[in-house]
Amino acid sequence: MSRARMLSLDRPPYIERKKKIENEPLPKNIGSLLESMARAHGDKLALHFFESDSAPLTYGDVLLQVNRLANGLKSKGITKGSHVAVMLPNIVQFPITWLALARLGAVMVPINIAYTGRELKYVVDDSRAQCLIIHDDCLAAWRDIGKGQSALLGASKIFVVDSSDSGYASWNSLLEGQDAAFEPESQVEQDDLMNIQYTSGTTGFPKGCMLTHRYWLIAGKQNAFRDGLAYRRVLASTPFFYMDPQWQFIMSMYSGACLFVAKRQSASRFMSWIRDYRINFALMPDVVLKQPVSDHDRDHELMRVNVYGLSKDNHMLLEERFDVCAREAFGMTEIGTGLFMPLEAADMVGSGSCGVPVPFREARVADPEGNTVPDGEIGELLVRGPGIMKGYFNRPEATAASFHGDWFRTGDLFRRDHNGYFYIIGRIKEMIRRAGENISVHELESVLLAYPEVCEAAVVGVKDDTRGEEVKAYVVPQQGVRPDMMLDPLIIYCKDNLASFKVPRYFEFRDALPKTASGKIAKPALLSEKVDLRAGSYDRVVGSWQ
Repeated sequence: MSRARMLSLDRPPYIERKKKIENEPLPKNIGSLLESMARAHGDKLALHFFESDSAPLTYGDVLLQVNRLANGLKSKGITKGSHVAVMLPNIVQFPITWLALARLGAVMVPINIAYTGRELKYVVDDSRAQCLIIHDDCLAAWRDIGKGQSALLGASKIFVVDSSDSGYASWNSLLEGQDAAFEPESQVEQDDLMNIQYTSGTTGFPKGCMLTHRYWLIAGKQNAFRDGLAYRRVLASTPFFYMDPQWQFIMSMYSGACLFVAKRQSASRFMSWIRDYRINFALMPDVVLKQPVSDHDRDHELMRVNVYGLSKDNHMLLEERFDVCAREAFGMTEIGTGLFMPLEAADMVGSGSCGVPVPFREARVADPEGNTVPDGEIGELLVRGPGIMKGYFNRPEATAASFHGDWFRTGDLFRRDHNGYFYIIGRIKEMIRRAGENISVHELESVLLAYPEVCEAAVVGVKDDTRGEEVKAYVVPQQGVRPDMMLDPLIIYCKDNLASFKVPRYFEFRDALPKTASGKIAKPALLSEKVDLRAGSYDRVVGSWQ
């Protein structure tokens, strides 16, 4: 029997697990959760940044460093409600800083380390940050802003990690001489702000999502207990300035588990990390399926992996190849995790469904006025529940437009079947209208990504005088694959797997695609590259390159 099937046996029904999770009280705040875990698991490993020089930390070590840093920040005037921008790579100082701010009741503003001076200035000013904690490697972006051009206070409120001679105070100086015990000046409540987490900004400038302690406590609890499994070793391989490693750390804390953190995502090293560190839970990127088959693919201790937007065929292939329990999930910064496929729903593998609402969340499919549509019909996914974002920082109009009452409008088209399972159709703003037919970009990209020689793909609409829009596919071939050799087979594959009106007319091959801050493909960048998007493309109807 497969590992996936074995793990799905003897579980209490999901509805029972969901009620139990929702009925148990949450910790008072993130700091209280850390304190309780340090008391219960003080000698257990909590954090291991295995590609850095820092030693693994126990829960006792983490609490000690967090308390000392909290005291150091307090001595510099950082108090409850202070906004602190944090621009650090995946190093141990990131979660220590986040938790220290949680102890104070201060607010973290995480910043992508790839940001230029212009982008950094926007986030710092828009979030009204009063302090900046930055890595030495990122100082060039800060200096690009120019003296006096940012609303941030002067050099006394800038602290640098791994500084050689930056001219600013070091992060380590905040810990020097500080007490290992911490007493907050003000009580930190569950609904106090913890993060201003900036979205990827697929249109215009990014917006800051206001996320509370309750948001993170719920996100961690949802993922720690929803399967009824005991995870002990969790892998985080995406940047800590993005939301996933943050909830994965809270998830780990609930279980007294250790979070193993990679320097950056790597498809080629992913499975070796899984084996070397005996990982039980991870977010598995679909590109791992594109790696060469190995005799060791099934040598691991994974209990479950989350996958996102995996094609139906690839989902089944992934479970079979790696003998792993892979389950779809759906989430976004504004709501955290919203939907997931229960562990025991093995019969839904390859169905294309994102599952059912997670604990603390309700979901429904609605028309533009917010009215629920019948099962089987397509509409916008709405989600509500305790701890979803309080709104977009300093954007009351954008906040109001994103809700129907207390239901958050995801901007995604979904349908629900008669058994209560939800299926994503695509983004509302990413539907191509060709000759009266609606074409889901999500569906086309899923089909393209299922082709073995395709590494990445993006689909956009191209203006057409006759049909309104035509379909264009941007394709990044796998390493070593020549575009001219794969073009004809790829077109045949599309014709075999898509209705004729959905088959892309235009194909353009790239070495790489532009990305947003969170690593998603930046469609606006593709659309703004040239006036005529047909230029440089192969037109399969005409049979020539434009």
